[in-house]
Amino acid sequence: MINILLNGEQTSLQPNMTVSDLLEKMGLQDKRLAVEINLDIIPRSEYQSTRLNQDDKVEIVQAIGGGQHRIKALKPTQ
Repeated sequence: MINILLNGEQTSLQPNMTVSDLLEKMGLQDKRLAVEINLDIIPRSEYQSTRLNQDDKVEIVQAIGGGQHRIKALKPTQ
């Protein structure tokens, strides 16, 4: 397991997960989102090739009707 900070909450994930894997796990694969890892915005075209690493700081924001909404982090895997 690796630990990341996802929208301010500690979250445990399987090793070698990509941004696409994370979004799928969260049920967000078809949503209009912005993903930032360690202050770098990740283009949608790179979601499948961008791997998450131990201690990454990940922010996921969803655009909603003229504003934005911060996505709630996953609960740590048991």
